[in-house]
Amino acid sequence: MPRIRHGYAHVVNNLYKEWTLYAIGGSMNPSVKSEANLFIASQQNKEVTWRKDIVSDSWKFYSKGDIFENGASFVQTGQGGAEPLYNKEQNFQVVDAKSVRPLTRASGALTCTKQSRC
Repeated sequence: MPRIRHGYAHVVNNLYKEWTLYAIGGSMNPSVKSEANLFIASQQNKEVTWRKDIVSDSWKFYSKGDIFENGASFVQTGQGGAEPLYNKEQNFQVVDAKSVRPLTRASGALTCTKQSRC
C-alpha cells in the first residue's frame, strides 16, 4: 500500500482489498490523486486513506473515478484536486475503474520453478 511523504503520487488502476491500517497513506504534506482504482473494504476497516501527523490545508487527497465496495470510503482533503504536472512524455492513459478486475486478475507473485520459465 502506498504511503506518500512530502511529494505527489498519482495512484492509478489498482485493486486494493481488505487492507488493515490503510490503502493509501500520507505524512509530511503529501498530495495524492487516486484515480480509477477499485477499493474493497474488509469488515474491520472501511476508510481508504490514512494521515499521520497534523493535517493542513496543503495536504491534498483527491479521488477521481474510483469504485468503492463493501462500505469503503475516501475522505478528500485540501483545496481543489491534486493534479499532476506531467509533460507530454510523462502523460499516460487511465482506463475506467470497471476494468481493474480483469487488469489485475493475473497479478501477484510469479510462480516460477527451475523447470519452467517465468
